[in-house]
Amino acid sequence: MEITEQQIKSMTTAGLNLIGQALSIYDSQLRLVVSNRPFQTMFELPDRLVQPGALFSDTIRHLASNGEYGDVDSVEEAVDLRVNQALTFESHYIERVRANGQVISVEGAPLPKGGWVAVYTDITNTKQAEALLRARSEELSGQLLDRAEELSATNRKLAATNSALEEAKRQLTEIEARTRMTTEMMPAHIAHLDADGRYDYSNRRLNSVMPGRPSEILGMHISQALGSAAFTRVQAHLKKAYSGETSVFEFTEDQDSRRIRVSFTPDGEGGVYIMSVDITEETQARVALQQTRRRAMAAQMTSGLAHDFSNLLTIILGMQSRLEKMDLPEDARELIDATKQTARRGGQLLNRIADMTGNRTPQPKATDMRGLLEDLRILASPSLPRGVGLSVVNALPDKALMLDPGMVQDALLNLVLNARDACGETGQITISAHTIGEIWTEIAVSDTGPGFSKDALDKALNPFFTTKGDKGSGLGLPMVYDTVKLAGGDLSLRNTPSGASVILRLPYRAAPPVQEGLVLLVEDSNDLRSQFRDMLVDIGFAVIEATSCDEAIALAKDVKDIALVLSDIRLEGQETGLDLLAKLEPTLPRILMTSLPYSDPLYREALKRAPVLRKPFTRAQLSALIRDEAA
Repeated sequence: MEITEQQIKSMTTAGLNLIGQALSIYDSQLRLVVSNRPFQTMFELPDRLVQPGALFSDTIRHLASNGEYGDVDSVEEAVDLRVNQALTFESHYIERVRANGQVISVEGAPLPKGGWVAVYTDITNTKQAEALLRARSEELSGQLLDRAEELSATNRKLAATNSALEEAKRQLTEIEARTRMTTEMMPAHIAHLDADGRYDYSNRRLNSVMPGRPSEILGMHISQALGSAAFTRVQAHLKKAYSGETSVFEFTEDQDSRRIRVSFTPDGEGGVYIMSVDITEETQARVALQQTRRRAMAAQMTSGLAHDFSNLLTIILGMQSRLEKMDLPEDARELIDATKQTARRGGQLLNRIADMTGNRTPQPKATDMRGLLEDLRILASPSLPRGVGLSVVNALPDKALMLDPGMVQDALLNLVLNARDACGETGQITISAHTIGEIWTEIAVSDTGPGFSKDALDKALNPFFTTKGDKGSGLGLPMVYDTVKLAGGDLSLRNTPSGASVILRLPYRAAPPVQEGLVLLVEDSNDLRSQFRDMLVDIGFAVIEATSCDEAIALAKDVKDIALVLSDIRLEGQETGLDLLAKLEPTLPRILMTSLPYSDPLYREALKRAPVLRKPFTRAQLSALIRDEAA
């Protein structure tokens, strides 16, 4: 049987009342939070001063007026003095004799968030026993008794100090636990190496930054945790850190070709702090941005030259046309035809340059790679000689990827036509595609031609470099390279035992699942409702809206195609989102959202009823929770 909050409160109050000492707890504003019955009876306090919220100053005023502190010149001065002492929130232990002759000890300790707890103990009998001992022990000197009393008082103070230390220890333990939880939630590996290169702290995130590595690495040497290949890349930087120099660097690990940024920071005591972050996506975005800037600079440099060159070609073609009409020898006509062909080829070259430097912004969308590669095979096959075969080996996951299908298909077609020229009349061209982890989509176009020359391997990506003589512009591979870089990827050339291969590596982006249906959105804030509506529409839902429980119930009855209810806990009117859930069909999927603190009873009750999104949240968080609910 579950114990209710009211039962817990009743048992706590009963337990406090059974304690022999008087106890009171005041908050940082010196308002009473809780006290027990001995506190009221010891100081003969009226009921109003032992109710939660009673002011400490009112209690002191009552006690001073009733002679608790003996004769005082001014009650208000006595109140101000004790209020100011209380506001310092310092641990203390004192003993005092009350006006009625009772001797009490007062032990106070500050609380973590302000305020303090005080315990009042009747030590009259203890003091009487000490007095009796003094009177009957003639053999004991007065000095010895004084020392015994001092020791007794000191012990009581020591006990109070120990209690404060235990509380400080508890707080430190909580802080350490929160710090560890925070570091373990961070998308980075945070660790510390001792002087011998062994881990003595780790937030157990190495495996998430570098998959395949262990997560439990305490006591392990860094070379063993990283593996020989990765350790070789970081070893020189680690030596710098052990020599006292901070080192920040990046490297590409072998397994998934992830880009990792590492920071080694000396701790000043012979060890090294480590922070490692997977920056693959950041690198992909950076590559795309750099390529966009390069293209913008190239466009600025070439646009003026292209305009002037185009005018010159126009003049040359015009002059050749006029010469063509003249009565010239046959040899001259051949020269005119050759000049016109060359000028037209120059115009075509200008068009290719414009394509490379123009506004080519990738437009990624959900793309079926199986269909794209099959369409490419059908498109390219008619342009191949009878003796050249084209095959596609697709090992990509059977799911849509976020790519610009037009740009990818153009780039692959360009490579297939290059491979055709390399093969001649007979040979085989193969397009193969697979993923590297969930980081890269790798597509290779391989042929059985003679392969790349050493010069071509070095220069093939340079604009205007060609091995085709007058038949090539030298812009085909550079345009493919430009396409890949704009997407944040990379391109490489290599020779294989049977010919040549061009490898495109594009960022792997799985397309989000298609969402559809009607969502009932219940939110009383106009601004937030508009924001949440936009999120739902972006995910793929249609939306109807309400601001109160009654309005939402009316819509739910009238509209039969609602697929999901997304409701705030606090709504317009008296009823809450919990009341709304109680009135809805039990089978209707529902998600609650709130900005209430975890301690709020409504929040705890909501967790029992439905998934709860804490505000603020992102579209990705909302989409992920909806997918989980649908599953």
